[in-house]
Amino acid sequence: MTTISMRNMSVGQRGQITAVKADGEMGRRIRDMGLIRGAEVTIQGRAPLYDPVAIRIKGFTLTLRNNEADFISVEVK
Repeated sequence: MTTISMRNMSVGQRGQITAVKADGEMGRRIRDMGLIRGAEVTIQGRAPLYDPVAIRIKGFTLTLRNNEADFISVEVK
């Protein structure tokens, strides 16, 4: 399987988080939202200008800016 940045995933694509590379406050905030290693995510949609991205994780929908999604590596299925 291929590992890519969450920013590069397509709408409808699913995967499992392999790493969160952000440090400091941003890293803590990303992890607090449930975006941790091993979590399953699905890309639900993107805004008209492709930022932010809506993801489905653990039964809820979450939106992230592309600069936040850049720090999350996902193994796509």
